Amino acid sequence: MAKTLPQAFAANFLGQAPQWYKQTIVAFLILNPILFFAAGPFVTGWVLILEFIFTLALALKCYPLQPGGLLAIEAICIGMAPAESVYHEAAGNFEVILLLIFMVAGIYFMKNLLLFVFTKILLGVKSKKVLALLFSLVAAALSAFLDALTVTAVLISIGTGFYAVYHKVASGKKSQLDHDHSQDEEIVELHRSDLEQFRSFLRSLLMHGAVGTALGGVCTLVGEPQNLLIAEKAGWDFIVFFTLMAPVTMPVLAAGLLTCLLLEITGTFGYGALLPTTVREVLEEYAREEDSRRTLRDKASLIVQALVAVFLVVGLATHLASVGIIGLSVIVLLTAFNGIVEEHQLGRAFEEALPFTALLVVFFAIVAVIHEQHLFTPIINTVLMMDSDIRPTMFFIANGALSMISDNVFVATVYINEVKDALEAGSITLAEFNTLAIAINTGTNIPSVATPNGQAAFLFLLTSALAPLIRLSYGKMVLMALPYTVVMGSVGVIAVYWVL
Repeated sequence: MAKTLPQAFAANFLGQAPQWYKQTIVAFLILNPILFFAAGPFVTGWVLILEFIFTLALALKCYPLQPGGLLAIEAICIGMAPAESVYHEAAGNFEVILLLIFMVAGIYFMKNLLLFVFTKILLGVKSKKVLALLFSLVAAALSAFLDALTVTAVLISIGTGFYAVYHKVASGKKSQLDHDHSQDEEIVELHRSDLEQFRSFLRSLLMHGAVGTALGGVCTLVGEPQNLLIAEKAGWDFIVFFTLMAPVTMPVLAAGLLTCLLLEITGTFGYGALLPTTVREVLEEYAREEDSRRTLRDKASLIVQALVAVFLVVGLATHLASVGIIGLSVIVLLTAFNGIVEEHQLGRAFEEALPFTALLVVFFAIVAVIHEQHLFTPIINTVLMMDSDIRPTMFFIANGALSMISDNVFVATVYINEVKDALEAGSITLAEFNTLAIAINTGTNIPSVATPNGQAAFLFLLTSALAPLIRLSYGKMVLMALPYTVVMGSVGVIAVYWVL
């Protein structure tokens, strides 16, 4: 209890975050201006990146929006980047922002269908190895034609649904009663060990699925935002893009799926947990109850959701409109035909997406600093000066390393623009440009699975409401992604070296 006004201010600062965490953020805020004037903006810029990574790494201690936002505001105030640059970065990624606002909310209104379908799959597939492969393969296939954030939103919705069902029963409540599945106080002692195993089971499935989004996303022109940018600069269409990337992406896809299987067989790096028998029984009972209580209106609602899901896939695959606009269409269709017309019912759908959308704009402020201070320029220039035989391999490695600590879309944008300028200046040939464009695309997509920083889909999963429920921290995510990073990155480097 605060006894003085200064103590009250200190208690309010970053809320329930640990005291040492608050002190660390204050130390960062004091250090940065001093460092800026003493060592210059370049050094301070790299320190700022490390500080922002710190806030992401400890996302379970405090949501990164507040501490990361304070660091970003200070960086703008001391002159590391103008506010206009932040707006420019956000405007350049407006389609991603619209996607988060509307597509994630659209998936929320589809959760009953997703839970229905994936409950059948989860209960129908007894082998965890087959189930893990299925999650990874389906995520890869969807990400090749949709986008990784949409697929991740689906995975989060599925995981949250399964967790909420069992958590309610483990708390000794009937499935019809309201329940807060974020609190463990009511968990019956008998169910606690099963709940921990179930968390581990869900963590492994979600990580397999998240990596799957990267495996599929690198393959096609529409899989990731930077793919479209690179294809536009190179003048490639869908088929040409897929064909040129295939010598690298197909071996990586095979290696990724094999890694998924081996991790489940060996049970290492946090994988291998099986679905507890008691949890399976609860989910089976839940499925039976839902089937028996399903009314004609419920069935009509599922049919509408299925039809809208088809519209969603077709719309995204054929580029009917921008992703965010299609997401808004999904919201309108699902709510109009399923009787969801009250404002507070609509509001719940946006609760998951908007905090992350705000965090993403804060991240764009950090990207603006990277851009304004040319933090990556020395690395880019060093690689461009290398011999043409080794240049593609070094581009892959450099892009991968930078994508682990920054946004892979930003890294790809910087590199492809530099390479395009080199082509127009006559420094490289068209054949070399095409080779380097392949290395840039695969380099920014594949090694970036190492950390949540590199892939927006990974960051979305880390900062989702599901992550603390299943105890998925930054460190845990990095550890679980490590074998994938090593295998996929190694296969990617070898493929780039030998094929390109």
